[in-house]
Amino acid sequence: MPKLCHSKLWKKLEKNKVRCITCSHKCLIHPGRQGICGVRENQNGKLYSLVYGKAIAVNIDPIEKKPFFHFLPGSKSLSVATVGCSFRCDNCQNWPISQAPKIGTQTIEGEDWPPAKIVKMALDTNCSSISYTYTEPAVFVEYALDTMRQAKKYKLKNTWVSNGYMTAECIGVIAPHLDAANIDFKSFSDKFYRANCGGALQPVLDSLKLLKAKKVWVEITTLVIPGISDDMAMLEKMADWILKEMGPETPWHISQFYPAYKLVNILATPVETIVKICKMGQKKGLKYVYTGNLPGAYYEDTYCPKCRQMMIDRYEYSIMRFDKNGKCRNCGQDLSLVL
Repeated sequence: MPKLCHSKLWKKLEKNKVRCITCSHKCLIHPGRQGICGVRENQNGKLYSLVYGKAIAVNIDPIEKKPFFHFLPGSKSLSVATVGCSFRCDNCQNWPISQAPKIGTQTIEGEDWPPAKIVKMALDTNCSSISYTYTEPAVFVEYALDTMRQAKKYKLKNTWVSNGYMTAECIGVIAPHLDAANIDFKSFSDKFYRANCGGALQPVLDSLKLLKAKKVWVEITTLVIPGISDDMAMLEKMADWILKEMGPETPWHISQFYPAYKLVNILATPVETIVKICKMGQKKGLKYVYTGNLPGAYYEDTYCPKCRQMMIDRYEYSIMRFDKNGKCRNCGQDLSLVL
């Protein structure tokens, strides 16, 4: 059976209250209560994770589905998640599991998947990496961390698909075992984060810069929601920030929104909007700007930033590589691939 696990990142306060320092909410949690994520509980003055070893989803995915386009392209990754999330995004496509502890019976669902079992499955299915994804991995950091440590012993890579709301303390414990992270950079507006996600912008910016400083490979995903996060002036500021703080080699995935969760009455993002943002990102100086949720689009492929020859041809999750060990076969330009 999954075990009740002491939380790794917290501080004890007076009257048996605790302060969780896993994510940037830094919840003050009274005895018998949970944090915003719904999966960290104060039991008699000690903070526990309720989801250790309790996976709600374990699937084999193409690494491109995360999405990672420059990290082990063409490989398979074993995806793992528990219930719970530090955000409450109105557009969440995985809300039945991310919000599960906060709605209904508040039952912590999941199956017994200890770290060793996850690593064995990854090895048995020829996965090159394990991805902590679907929900926010920071809420199950103890479980992820033990799995990551075991994965490293067998030369498996570790990736996080995250909202970027973890604390510096959280990044500090995972970074030595983390190879890549795809961060949902949802908007360059603090107002958007507060209204749509129940969070704030600055912690996400801080996490992005810290992950880069820790030499973790970072890719960025921005979901463009019509009328909510599609303001071109805001997106231009975001592109400028990525260029300055993360570097021109940082892949930026511009994803098409589809109606989901609390935003079912909003239509899908027009294709022309996605393409316009991609062109803007390239004009700003970003080398690798991609469309998301638009299979077959021009901006799904990787082109040499110097001679513009296609080096990776993608259609959905099938790829053909024409590079030469991460360099352009035509002009020798480095393609910023992690192989």
